[in-house]
Parts: sequence; C-alpha cells; structure tokens
Amino acid sequence: MIKNAFKRALWVYHINTGGCNGCDIEIIAALTPRYDAERFGIKLVGSPRHADVLLVTGPVTAKMEDKLKRVYEQTPDPKVVIAVGNCGASTGVFHNSYSIRGPIDKIIPVDVYVPGCPPRPEAIIHGIAKAWEKLEGKK
Repeated sequence: MIKNAFKRALWVYHINTGGCNGCDIEIIAALTPRYDAERFGIKLVGSPRHADVLLVTGPVTAKMEDKLKRVYEQTPDPKVVIAVGNCGASTGVFHNSYSIRGPIDKIIPVDVYVPGCPPRPEAIIHGIAKAWEKLEGKK
C-alpha cells in the first residue's frame, strides 16, 4: 500500500491564456472542501518558480504567447504541463479568431489533456494525478 503512495506533494501554478474563465471556476471548485484536492497533496502556488505543474487554461492569445513561454521557462525541471478544457487543446469556440495564436501545444509542450467545456473538478484532479505519475516517472 505504501509503495503506491506518491513521494511528495505537487505544487501547481495556474495560468489563464485568454479563455472564458469557465475552466478557472472549476479549478477553484476542485480546491474547495467538497473536492478537497489538498488532501492529495495538490497545492496552488503563486509563482512558477515554486511549481511542479503548470495548469494552463484557454486558447493562447497574441498578448499571452510570450508570457506563457516565460512562465514555462521559469518553472524548474522536472515539470509537467496540463491543458485544461477544450479551448486549451484545440482553441474551441475561439477557432480562427484574429487574436488567437493557437492551442497550448503549439506554444509549449503539453503532457496531459483534460477535455471538457468546462471540465468537471473530478476530471481536473484526475488530470493532475496523471501528471503526478508522469513526474514520478521522470525522476
């Protein structure tokens, strides 16, 4: 039983790259006492320099492209990127908009996708658990 436990807590940095904020609301819901993601060791942090995981929502807009690259570079290795929602994976309803540079994986590499518009808090927690498994394998 103990050998299946994770070795450490995961610190997550959340960045919205231009979506409708539906996914952001569900991320906050995953942290409330109803879902209580912190019981699994998942904690939101205020700086990418402290993060193990980047939780990215929304399609990448022209103004956020360089900021997303900078946040990715500031996150120490090993790191995992999670694209939350349909907009992050495929630009969703913002497809062919003049200000959209593309889905997240065109700008930075993505390790885990959490589909949905917006995805349920359980799906977000499951995506973070998948990222955890990838991080454990990278070490």
